[in-house]
Amino acid sequence: MFISVLDLSSYKKKMKSSDYERYTESKNMVPISVLVPAYNEEMTIVDNIKSLLALNYFEYEIVIVNDGSQDATMARIIDEFGLVQVKQPYKKSLETQEILGIYRNPQYEKLVLVDKLNGGKADALNAGINVSAYPFFASIDADSVLDQDALVKLAMMFVERPDTVALGGIVRIANGSKLHNGELVEMKLPKSKVAGLQIVEYLRAFLTGRTSLSKLDSILIISGAFGAFNKQAVIDCGGYKLKSIGEDMDIIMRLHKFMKDRKQPYQIKFLADAVCWTQAPESLKDLRVQRRRWQIGLFDNLLSYKHMMLNPKYGKIGLITLPYYWIFELIGPVIEFLGYIFIPLAYLFGLLEFSSFLMFFMIAFLLGTTLSLGSILLEQFSFRRYLRFSDLMKLVGYAFIENLGFRQLTILYRVEGIIRFRKTRHAWGQIKRQEFASGKNNAAG
Repeated sequence: MFISVLDLSSYKKKMKSSDYERYTESKNMVPISVLVPAYNEEMTIVDNIKSLLALNYFEYEIVIVNDGSQDATMARIIDEFGLVQVKQPYKKSLETQEILGIYRNPQYEKLVLVDKLNGGKADALNAGINVSAYPFFASIDADSVLDQDALVKLAMMFVERPDTVALGGIVRIANGSKLHNGELVEMKLPKSKVAGLQIVEYLRAFLTGRTSLSKLDSILIISGAFGAFNKQAVIDCGGYKLKSIGEDMDIIMRLHKFMKDRKQPYQIKFLADAVCWTQAPESLKDLRVQRRRWQIGLFDNLLSYKHMMLNPKYGKIGLITLPYYWIFELIGPVIEFLGYIFIPLAYLFGLLEFSSFLMFFMIAFLLGTTLSLGSILLEQFSFRRYLRFSDLMKLVGYAFIENLGFRQLTILYRVEGIIRFRKTRHAWGQIKRQEFASGKNNAAG
């Protein structure tokens, strides 16, 4: 948290003196392809595309990859934007499932729809890379929308640091907020307490965790919801790993390994001001599916790159970051879960005095709460996205109650992911999507 405070303070000073808005119309900015893999996303895909069409950026394209959807995803895109099938050549740099057709409309010259046989998210991203026209690409989820300036803020990093191969943006929760023509017009906290508690989690994970790891050149994960890449670097390292449910971590590990093996200088960074708004699970059932999947993906990737562990050839990634992820992110939930069992049992069987039991409980509660409150303060100090005092007080309340049941549930789901790793390591699971709330009336008013 201390490192994050220093880094975000430095970034805030930089942005005050930087006229980044002039880059939005600059013809000299790097062109970017925005890739959107979509499988059964009929509820959110149109709002997603409208959001992307409204970005403040001079030269970019939107490549929607319909990965064999079985709902009305394809039909909704074609009907809404009047797309027709065209003959468009593309370079097959990466092997993918067959592409069935490419659709366009001159009225929406930035928009490209790719229809392909189902192959999973990684395969869809590889297909998008093949069809994309530009040397850099950003990948976002189909249930997400971007801030209008998100792309230009990431692109600035590619321009300032030409050796950058990957950049991550911050993911924020859009549940409860309202959109109009793909733009976030009213930001509110969700009614669902499950989604509200995740806001505190996300602030802590991104503003403190990712920011500090980025400062230490130790990023291992760029969220699949929003990241940007040097396309040739991704192609050179073999593209996205097929049949992986942790493809967002795998591609970063591949890039680290590829660049380190060739002793090429490179940068992989996180930017806390490039915002992607996404939908968080609103039920415990969907939350369980998500957290179990995240833990399985983490376990799978740590095993896949175990040869980098404690290997001096890979610098701090091998000597510090990977051990950290093994101990705290993978094994840590198991230790914490066992603690919830054995510390109360030790008290019940007279092996632990009540004062010691109470001390353990208060340390655990106050440590978690302090980190959460610190993340909320960091958000207010840096970006002030939550302007309503009532919303801020709700977040503070969530920071206190998060450790009284919610955290324990997420720990249980993560432990379940480890236990069921072999059986479900290639199973994504389904999470219910909802349409974004319309803010048309608010915008008109």
